[in-house]
Amino acid sequence: MRVLGIDPGLAIVGFGVLDCAKGSPAHIRHGVIRTPAGEKLERRLLTVYEDFTELLETFKPDALGIEELYFQKNVNTGLPVAHSRGVILMAAARYGLPVAEYSPQQVKLAVTGYGNADKKQVMEMTRTLLRLTHMPRPDDAADALAVAICHAYTAGSVLGKLS
Repeated sequence: MRVLGIDPGLAIVGFGVLDCAKGSPAHIRHGVIRTPAGEKLERRLLTVYEDFTELLETFKPDALGIEELYFQKNVNTGLPVAHSRGVILMAAARYGLPVAEYSPQQVKLAVTGYGNADKKQVMEMTRTLLRLTHMPRPDDAADALAVAICHAYTAGSVLGKLS
C-alpha cells in the first residue's frame, strides 16, 4: 500500500510518500508545495491543486492521510489553510483516493506513543521509524511523513505495532 501524507497549509503544503508492507513503512519521497505570498488567494489555491494532482499522478497513492485543521488562537489565520485543505480534499475525491483525517494528537500518539509529544520528539521518531540518516526537512515535510506513518499504523496497512 502506498500512503501519501499531507500537512496542509497555504504558503507551504508538506507531503510525504511511504510504501507500507511487511512490518515497516519505507520512505519514498518527501517535500513541499510552495505558493508565493504576494499572489491572490485563488492563484495560490490553483498552484496547490495543480501541484497536488501532479503528486497523485506521479506517486499513485492508495490512500491519503491528512492532518485535521487546528485553530490555535486566530480563526482568520486558519481560513486560508482551510481553503487549501479543501482543494486537496476535492482533488483526492476526484482521484478516487480514500482519505483519513488525523488530529495532531493522533499523529503524535501513533508516531511516538505519547499524544503530547513535542515537535522534536515526533521528528526524531519519524527519522528513526523510516531509517533516515538525516532529519527530514523542511518541518512541513517531516510533519507530512508523520501523518503518513500515523495512517499506515492506524489503517493497519503495516504489520506490527509501535512501541
